Amino acid sequence: MAGPKIIKSLERGLQVLQALQMQPDSSLQELYALTNISKPSLLRILHTLGRSGLVTRRLGDGRYRIGATLSHAPSRREHRDKIAEAAAPILERLCERVSWPSDLMVPAGDHMEIRETTRARSPFLLQQERIGLPVNWLWSAVGTAYLAYCPAKERQRVIDLLRKSNRPEDRLAREPARLSAILGEVRARGYGIRNSMHTGGYYGGPPHSDGLFSISVPLRDGSRVLGAINMLWLKNAFSIEAFAARHLGELQNAAVEIVSSVRRRGKR
Repeated sequence: MAGPKIIKSLERGLQVLQALQMQPDSSLQELYALTNISKPSLLRILHTLGRSGLVTRRLGDGRYRIGATLSHAPSRREHRDKIAEAAAPILERLCERVSWPSDLMVPAGDHMEIRETTRARSPFLLQQERIGLPVNWLWSAVGTAYLAYCPAKERQRVIDLLRKSNRPEDRLAREPARLSAILGEVRARGYGIRNSMHTGGYYGGPPHSDGLFSISVPLRDGSRVLGAINMLWLKNAFSIEAFAARHLGELQNAAVEIVSSVRRRGKR
């Protein structure tokens, strides 16, 4: 007696999920090489899996990954991915409204790490940054926005870690009074800005001037801070104060919306 028929479409969908387990954060070409499923079929499968939250696609580089909804024992990476998944559509809508791009960054030990970005979605040709790029804590807008609002014990752990570093961008960790004053200014303004010494580039890398200004706000979930989001623009377009007067409210609203989305996803 013949057994039940195989559902070919389901079989191919499972094949794609298995490929993403073997190679997280895959491009369409890499999935094609792993599965030998035609690219048009792969796109339909990925779209279907995406509608159920089983697969997500990053805005920053278009790579696919297994959705956080499939995880039962969240690791630190999966927690960061959950925040990125919640933030992506909100940051995309923000970029559509204001045109200038944003980054989402989360703590990663002695630095912050880009987990999502809309730079590729912006009509302005700004320097592109890859997902996973490390950014310094103490000179960046996102780092100071996070530290200004995170719990005191967490802030002190970060500062203690950076105090051991010989990197120029970590020097402020050994100047507690000056750093405290900077974080106080962030709270008074309501947003973080770049230190004048920080002109761009990644943490630990060579100095690099990208010609950008940035403002940033934290993702505040009660007493916790989940990460920080920024908005970037060309220095010759606006002063920091003029840009904040135009767009700070929208950036703050996006932060509130992202935290709400993370909370909803956590209840699923």
